[in-house]
Amino acid sequence: MSFDKALLGIVCCPATHVPLELMPDSKLQRLNTEIRGHKIKNRESILVTDPLDEALMTRDGRLAYPIRDGIPVLLEDEGIPLAQINDP
Repeated sequence: MSFDKALLGIVCCPATHVPLELMPDSKLQRLNTEIRGHKIKNRESILVTDPLDEALMTRDGRLAYPIRDGIPVLLEDEGIPLAQINDP
């Protein structure tokens, strides 16, 4: 099941209230590489262990939220600070 893009107009980051957008595949791949390398923690400082099939990210590119079974997990502690990934 994939995320219903019609929801993009109404969802926002629970921590910052910045609008959310689908994470581009290239950034998602970099994030998943770091997740597989055990280098990514969520805002609660818990290691993220499962790669993401889809994710939403804030328009400013600072936080990401996993989408599981087509449902965005918009819990503040589940946010992933994207400063942890190395942009090329």
